[in-house]
Amino acid sequence: MMLSPRLLLLRSAASLTTRALSQGGVSARGTAPDMVEVRNRLREIVGASTNWSDHQQALADRVSLSSMLANSQSDLPTKKMKDSRLEVHLPLGSQPQLREKYLTFHNTVRFGRILEDLDSLAVLISYSHTHNEALPRSPLSIVTALVDKIDMRKHIIYPDCDIKFTGHVTWVGKTSIEAKMHVSQYYDGTYNPVLDATFVMVARDPENKRAAYVNPLKPEGPEEEKLFQEGEINRARRVELSTASLLKVAPTAEERNIVHTLFLNTLDNKTVSFRSRVLPPNSVWMEDAKIKGLEICHPQERNIFNRIFGGFLMRKAYELGWTNACSYGRCRPRLVAVDDILFQKPVEIGSLLLFSSQVCYTEGNNIQVRVHTEVLDPLTRQHNTTNIFHFTFASDSQVPSIVPKTYGESMLYLDGKRHFNQTLVH
Repeated sequence: MMLSPRLLLLRSAASLTTRALSQGGVSARGTAPDMVEVRNRLREIVGASTNWSDHQQALADRVSLSSMLANSQSDLPTKKMKDSRLEVHLPLGSQPQLREKYLTFHNTVRFGRILEDLDSLAVLISYSHTHNEALPRSPLSIVTALVDKIDMRKHIIYPDCDIKFTGHVTWVGKTSIEAKMHVSQYYDGTYNPVLDATFVMVARDPENKRAAYVNPLKPEGPEEEKLFQEGEINRARRVELSTASLLKVAPTAEERNIVHTLFLNTLDNKTVSFRSRVLPPNSVWMEDAKIKGLEICHPQERNIFNRIFGGFLMRKAYELGWTNACSYGRCRPRLVAVDDILFQKPVEIGSLLLFSSQVCYTEGNNIQVRVHTEVLDPLTRQHNTTNIFHFTFASDSQVPSIVPKTYGESMLYLDGKRHFNQTLVH
């Protein structure tokens, strides 16, 4: 994943810092290093070129790294949580020139940019965990598989106060890594929590075609044991949710009753017909609560593996979802949570990427938005899903109820309700 050039790296327990950095997060020039240096070092680690014209040769060079992959996880040394611990600062307060990139027209911080930075940090954390000093380049292609959860602790991020990102690996499978990150902002003389995030990363071979083993993780002490167990619980929950997906199995009896009640509420009492439908008061048909967008995927938005940067996709999806919630609630909504962002397929450079944002569930002043992205092949007209995003927003006042009309929309409604309830649990 391509790292944000505006973040300043303060400390890394692993050896992924640039050679120009000395202890304490100060470079050889005597100034705090910027993320351009870190990004260049990360490119060195995977052998990526800074020039798009060289990408084919860079990909060919990585093929030879396959011989460096471990044959089993037991062949890799066990790592500790502290090996991947990172602290990164975004000096919006002390460096006003950085604010332009992160500023909204309402003089707040663009949350989409924070999503980009979290994605970059998650990749850096994962490479810290898997770093092998004996290898000049990493044979692993580490990419984002899932944004498990982002919980907002504060709904306003100030544009003129420094931000701090911290995080480390908390759980490891055979080929996957869970990284927890925390964002805080400095004001009133201390750093105050803004959000907590959990990302799931996967390791693949140099060609990004098949899974590759990662170093096992050994927790130390009760606190780390608890974090590791939470990772096991998260994995089991993900498996359970996938098994119970409405795309695979029928809704529960309770959910079927909900759908039937919604249907009965739309019947016209004058005609009493299955075909005659009436919108209830203070409601909106689901088909009237969607916004679509299109992106042409240019090389400028590529990651270190020459595919579209996952953080860029998250930013675009969030901003479209926010726009939909804003239009639906007729207000500036605040983000409550980001849940279950699934990266199904990588997006290639040159793709035509379609975004479809849908308000799929409402409750009180809450708006659940689902954003679906797919690649369109203009020659064959085929559509292939690449990502699914789930955002929970809150309005200042109660919003109209969303009402499905078809069976497919009813399934979207139930899926949105499930994600909203999951937000309440956390």
